[in-house]
Amino acid sequence: MAVAFREVDFPPLKGFTAAAPDGAIVGIIGENGAGKCPLLRLASGLEQPAAGEVVIRGAARFLGPDAALDLEGSDVLLLDQTLARHDAIRRAQAVIKMESARRRGATILFVSHEEELLRTLCDEIWWLDGGCLAASGDPSEVLEKYRRHVADRLRRWGQTVTLPLSPSLRRGDGRAELLSVETLDAAGRPNMVWQSGEAVAVRVLVRFRSTVEDPVVGIMIRTRIGFEVFGTNTELERVRLGPCREGDVLSVLFSFRCELCPQEYTLTAASHDPNGVWHDWMEDAVAFAVADSRYTAGVANLRAQVSVDR
Repeated sequence: MAVAFREVDFPPLKGFTAAAPDGAIVGIIGENGAGKCPLLRLASGLEQPAAGEVVIRGAARFLGPDAALDLEGSDVLLLDQTLARHDAIRRAQAVIKMESARRRGATILFVSHEEELLRTLCDEIWWLDGGCLAASGDPSEVLEKYRRHVADRLRRWGQTVTLPLSPSLRRGDGRAELLSVETLDAAGRPNMVWQSGEAVAVRVLVRFRSTVEDPVVGIMIRTRIGFEVFGTNTELERVRLGPCREGDVLSVLFSFRCELCPQEYTLTAASHDPNGVWHDWMEDAVAFAVADSRYTAGVANLRAQVSVDR
């Protein structure tokens, strides 16, 4: 093995044990503070462990985020986000050089947050979590576990965040006022991060400032670049709200399954007459995100089933 860590303690690393073989590119992932950079500095000999042993076979070199992409002449290369700040041409050149170094038997430990690069370039991936090795092995399998972890963390964080209404545009004649627009998770809790595939809801709270005989409340989901993904309203869903008198407050709940791909979205909400005259229209009233444990492209997560006949 070109690099071996044996029960290594070096904060935040705790009892860390792993080995990287000759002629392999090992991707290293994890949240900030998980121990990725300390691991590389130990492997390069720049730091010594407080306990345990680091075995390095051959000459090792550490390249940080701002280092030149000099990948020649070392048996062990330790890259800490070294490709992240370079342009597309230099990155492509570096990838070719990394492949060449691997073929001559060099071992490369490569820290990156770029999932597609890790999947295509690495022979195996180590996932560090809190200074420990959470998973290692096949890139696709480890990346899926890490994505599930990230999605869970995001959803837990989404429960703790309450963002004020901040529409990019607000208009209407004032006969009604949107008091709140909330995204709810499967448990009915306010959550600005949805899990793809779960049952979710949007709750719109409306207060009427004057009598409206037949109000309509609607929502529209858009991508962050303004592409319309889904929209509906109480009239389309055949739910009659009126008549509503001055001071009446309605809580309108739109429930559906979140069949969206992971990315960021905005939510527009409105109260208006059936003929389209707005009482209160809030464009991009709130932002939310969708997370998932696996990569899917596009907007609609159609969850395709694949069969093969031979």
